[in-house]
Amino acid sequence: MATTGAGQSDSLFDAAEQEAALAAAPLAVRMRPRSLSEVIGQRHLTGEGTPFRKLADHDAAMSLLLWGPPGTGKTTLAQVVSNVTKRRFTELSAVTAGVKDVRAAIDAARRELGLSGRQTVLFIDEVHRFNKAQQDALLPAVENRWVSFIGATTENPFFSVVGPLLSRSLLLTLEPIGDGDMRAVIERAVADERGLGGAVSLEDGVTDLLVRLAGGDARRALTYLEAAALGLPAGGRVDVAGVERAVDRVAVRYDRGGDQHYDVISAFIKSMRGSDADAALHYLARMIEAGEDPRFIARRLIVHASEDVGMADPSALQIAIAAAHAVEFVGLPEARINLAQAVIHVALAPKSNAVIKAINRAAADVRAGLIGPVPAHLRDASYRGAERLGHGTGYRYPHDFAEGVIGQQYAPDAVAGRRYYEPTRHGAEARYAERNERIRAILDDAEDAAGPAAAPGHENS
Repeated sequence: MATTGAGQSDSLFDAAEQEAALAAAPLAVRMRPRSLSEVIGQRHLTGEGTPFRKLADHDAAMSLLLWGPPGTGKTTLAQVVSNVTKRRFTELSAVTAGVKDVRAAIDAARRELGLSGRQTVLFIDEVHRFNKAQQDALLPAVENRWVSFIGATTENPFFSVVGPLLSRSLLLTLEPIGDGDMRAVIERAVADERGLGGAVSLEDGVTDLLVRLAGGDARRALTYLEAAALGLPAGGRVDVAGVERAVDRVAVRYDRGGDQHYDVISAFIKSMRGSDADAALHYLARMIEAGEDPRFIARRLIVHASEDVGMADPSALQIAIAAAHAVEFVGLPEARINLAQAVIHVALAPKSNAVIKAINRAAADVRAGLIGPVPAHLRDASYRGAERLGHGTGYRYPHDFAEGVIGQQYAPDAVAGRRYYEPTRHGAEARYAERNERIRAILDDAEDAAGPAAAPGHENS
């Protein structure tokens, strides 16, 4: 069902009723910015000279897709554009609306445009929930600019929005609200007359707790604040215990810039290294509940998958990377499931630190000056004159030999014969250890180094 913004010509309420309705609205709705100057965060979109700012300042016809996590300001930006440009604002939710509702909203916008010349901002929340037919119904209005279309989505629009609509829209990405901006949102809500009007104050630690619980979602922060302040007398103080009771969650003692951050992540990594999946899941949950950046957790998983699992289970790195992608595409709270799956996989995988030891040994030799020139037969032979310099001469193309391996020197003389990778016999690395031994025997056998000359075109392969 279409709804219109307060103060617009086709509002169902008069001014007094609108004011009463706004007073009864949730804190997050009451504190919604009315102008671009009131918007906190998303400076990459609202700053001077940005495409979004130009569209708003110059009252240009527009078609926008706003992509970002919940509570980052997608609806707010749409309503601010409507307010700034004095356009009629019509909102549909893709959760409940159908093609009939879309067409009715477009017809009303066309009538308004024809009668008064006034443009309509058609805002569709959760546009990714529309099927192809519903999204296609928007195309004529967008193509002919009967409306200024703004669609909001928490899903990747390249997967969830039809190509024709995507190609006709400017895609803008919203980021989770940063800690500093979130504090500003909370402080404004406490002081502003539209919010709590200074009737209550926050004890030490409450703002930090709300920031952590919000996880970058301003709507969540204000909802928790309102619940904690409910029932307090004028001059009352919101404390940590009050927030805990209001949101039914215990405040996790955790400082992302202090000892808890480093101690918990250290215990998390060491639990996975020690193959204790349950302990690792405890620390994962502890970090998530405390508001740790899930991308930080995912990065540590990726590192650990190579540092402590490595070739004992090469799929661990793939699983960790997949979890990191899930964090970006899905976001919390759902991405906690993907992270948990990766933690369990990595914790239970056979362990080997042979990979990190190998690269550390190689790096130590390089830092010690054991470098030397690249052997002549391995040098680039693709340019004119390289042959006269002896580049590529004598190179043996491994694919010309039965096992795909032929004995010839690859390392510079300074480190010839050095051994960096020493595989364990743990898990899948046992197979790599056996193959590594066979290959080394071939490479070290000078007699096997003789063979046919490289075929034409193979010199630089």
